[in-house]
Amino acid sequence: MPPTLTTQPPRFATAEAVARIAAASRRTQQPQSRGDLVSLAMGEPDFDTPHLVTEAAHASLRAGRTHYSPLLGEAALREALAEKLAATAGAPVDAGDILITQGGTAGLAASILGIVNPGDKVVVPDPTYSLYADLVSMAGGTVVPAPLGPDLHWDLDRLAEALTDARLFVFCNPSNPTGIVHSREELDALAGLLDGTSTIVISDEAYSGLDYTGRPFTSAISLDALRDRTVYCQTFSKSYAMTGWRVGYLWGPPQLIQASARIHNTFNGSVNTFIQDAALVAVRSCEEDVARMRSAYEVRREIMRTELAAIPGLTLSSPEGAFYQFPRYDIDLPSVEVVAALRAHGVAVRPGSEFGARGEGHLRLSYAASPESITEGVRRLAQGLSALQ
Repeated sequence: MPPTLTTQPPRFATAEAVARIAAASRRTQQPQSRGDLVSLAMGEPDFDTPHLVTEAAHASLRAGRTHYSPLLGEAALREALAEKLAATAGAPVDAGDILITQGGTAGLAASILGIVNPGDKVVVPDPTYSLYADLVSMAGGTVVPAPLGPDLHWDLDRLAEALTDARLFVFCNPSNPTGIVHSREELDALAGLLDGTSTIVISDEAYSGLDYTGRPFTSAISLDALRDRTVYCQTFSKSYAMTGWRVGYLWGPPQLIQASARIHNTFNGSVNTFIQDAALVAVRSCEEDVARMRSAYEVRREIMRTELAAIPGLTLSSPEGAFYQFPRYDIDLPSVEVVAALRAHGVAVRPGSEFGARGEGHLRLSYAASPESITEGVRRLAQGLSALQ
């Protein structure tokens, strides 16, 4: 008889990066609307992708555009984006310094992993989009949160303190989850704080097409004092309602884009050719669609604000862009518990703590949902909060 094996199989250890992300991550998966659940949790437009974009993808597929794309992206799309970015930056933009990415998420990953070394200090606003901290943790960097002021804009004194010896500062404008829009004066102040330092900036401007302030949107790359240290991260997901298409892009200092391309090519490879063809049509032909959707979000923003204002115990934020409301509640419970209780009343929202320690006591609601869903979702929210009192 063969000998009996008594030794235990070796444990299969995963990479330390996995443990770092698990320990740091606040991100939670929230559901879409279904059955008796109204979701105000999804950061996704409920509009269909513009018809011209979908038709361009069909035409590209019929034309056999199904082979590998160049690793940096299709030349025609990069040239069109260079022209658009030059207008935004007020300076020449070389298409050779643009990288087409698998959505904004892959662009953020490629840029952060291409910049951050283990032990590097990376500053993020608190609260802010939680993916930034996860990616910094993956790279082995140290996240330093800079608490926002009471108006949810930067507290410049605390930001200045946090930025000392920082390798990188990552922020989004307009902001997820707060919906605020950073003004030219704020960006000028940031430039002043960074003057004479080697700190790099990643400006995530995914919602730049959704600005309701009535003043021209100020991109970080439009400031001479920030442009040469800034990696600009953009996506087609929000403004063009192309979340499922997974296409975005980076532009910035050539050496940083080259590093990002190395990471992106290793993780992702090139973006699908026919999707880039569709994205090119979005850039060239869909500004009217963007304007139409932006106008609809403004209406929905007012619907949500009016409905929320009638709920006792909520302090509303003043969103100026994107499609989020970030109210504070007065119930003495962690936001994850409030969200769980609200789910039982048939409405899904996101806990403020997902976006940082300073988000605790808040809820993030999206008004990218239909007007009917907003009204019904907020009605259920009011019932749920009343039951928790």
